[in-house]
Amino acid sequence: MKEIVARESGVQVFAPGARRPVAFIYPNTYHLGMSNLGLHILYQLINSRGDSACERFFLPDSKLLAEHKRTKTPLLSLETQRPLADFEVICVMMSFEMDYTNLLTMLAQSNVKPEAAARGAKEPLVIIGGPCATFNPEPLAGVADAFVIGEGEETVNKLLDAVYEARDKGLSKEDTLLELAQLSGIYVPRFYEPQYDAGGMFCGMQVSTQVPASVKRQWVRELDNYPQTSAIMTDATEFENMYIVEVARGCGRHCRFCMAGYCFRKPRARDLELLLAKIRNRPPQTKKVGLMGAAVSDYPYIKELTQTLVDEQVPFTVASLRADTLDVELTQALAASGQRTMTVAPEAGSVKMRNIINKGITEEHVFNAIELAAAAGMKNIKLYYMLGLPGEADSDIEEMIAMIGRVREKMDAALNKGDLIISVNGFIPKPFTPFQWSPLCDVKTLKRRFKMLETAFKKAKHIQVQTESLKETVLQAVLARGDRRIGAALLEAFRREMPLKQVLKEQGLDIEELAAAAYEIGRPLPWQHLDMGFTEAYLISEWRKAQREEFTPMCFDLCRRCGVCGEAQV
Repeated sequence: MKEIVARESGVQVFAPGARRPVAFIYPNTYHLGMSNLGLHILYQLINSRGDSACERFFLPDSKLLAEHKRTKTPLLSLETQRPLADFEVICVMMSFEMDYTNLLTMLAQSNVKPEAAARGAKEPLVIIGGPCATFNPEPLAGVADAFVIGEGEETVNKLLDAVYEARDKGLSKEDTLLELAQLSGIYVPRFYEPQYDAGGMFCGMQVSTQVPASVKRQWVRELDNYPQTSAIMTDATEFENMYIVEVARGCGRHCRFCMAGYCFRKPRARDLELLLAKIRNRPPQTKKVGLMGAAVSDYPYIKELTQTLVDEQVPFTVASLRADTLDVELTQALAASGQRTMTVAPEAGSVKMRNIINKGITEEHVFNAIELAAAAGMKNIKLYYMLGLPGEADSDIEEMIAMIGRVREKMDAALNKGDLIISVNGFIPKPFTPFQWSPLCDVKTLKRRFKMLETAFKKAKHIQVQTESLKETVLQAVLARGDRRIGAALLEAFRREMPLKQVLKEQGLDIEELAAAAYEIGRPLPWQHLDMGFTEAYLISEWRKAQREEFTPMCFDLCRRCGVCGEAQV
């Protein structure tokens, strides 16, 4: 632990007793967690209060975790080696469903009871935020005392003020939670009781009269009022000594599968001169600048930003770009900065499927990206696809295979002998998207379609096909749209050290059938008491447009389609 901190710069450590300690958990490894810009932003905000000290916790690797268990040693903070159970408030950044069990492991190993109802007034409050908390907190409702719904910058200070005041007054846990429930963007599941019909289906939420009937997502109107860069530099992360800079937030492209495009709407850009000032004053050990955002190439000043970085000889990288926004200048700037792989996301291989998901990318856009990359000296092309999207047929996979073949031919024609990397994941329906009612494609069909893809390129030169575990796809799908019964089963599986699939089977439930459930439009959904700012009518409209393969243009000024920017006019 001391070795990790010794490799960091920018870490803030305060003397015990000088400030109130706030635990910040990222429920995965340090290597991954310290690559998350949201952690860096909130770390800076909490420490800037003057009365709080943010101290980080990460999941130990398997070998170290086994040693913790063997010696019954609790997890300790990186900053002061303080046990997690000693903190009055524990903040959790939850970005991925597959980290749910990691959180339970970290709490239990630290002598913090995983079940919220079992923790007393003097024990830590567990507050969960991040994307998973925003779009569907219900599977973790038995774990969290409260959830932050939306972007944490708008809420974290009000939350800590309320917690400190309640603790200083000696309020009971019940009264403390009641105070928190009055804050905009704070969801306290204690006061919201799910209802089920005779068949065991969720049929509504009984809400206490003491709290708001719905919880409104909080979002930042003025991004420049908050931090936008890495706080701590280290060579021990996914992005070694990279200075990560958020250029924009939110995406207005209306891709119908993308939760981030809906829960982080509307698109917002940061000030160009402010970003350049931050970059020019970055820590000296920085190797590269990483430009981050949901749609970086949609940043209105992307050309000015990247050209300035090239002119000032600042190495930079961009994770993924839309093929329809690439041009010679941007591609040349990326290549000049040392980027050797052009990454784009067609998401689907057929025109029909790209219309259904509203991707707005054509095969010609992809071919243009290949030619630009080759001319700029980028060796490799990486394409992201999904299988199992609503309306997909085997013929669409055949078209995907044909498209990939044409991409390889274009690379060869452009004298680009690098690798064509195909990353393929199963589509997972997410709450608060037009596809929230859609089932996960059944596993047998997914297996067959993955096999079609893998077989097609098994002997192909310079084509690599990367896929993810279908078991994980099914588990993610169940957790993404799960209710509190799924959360209770998850806790039971953790207590008994059993797979969730087995616990559900004991309860007469099949995990694959749960994942493949189609939700009826109009029927209550477990997350409907949360308000993302847009209307259900808008989502229904988009779902029906998907079925008709109709296109929805991207966000524009004075748009009133979804309701985020004003009264919806669907």
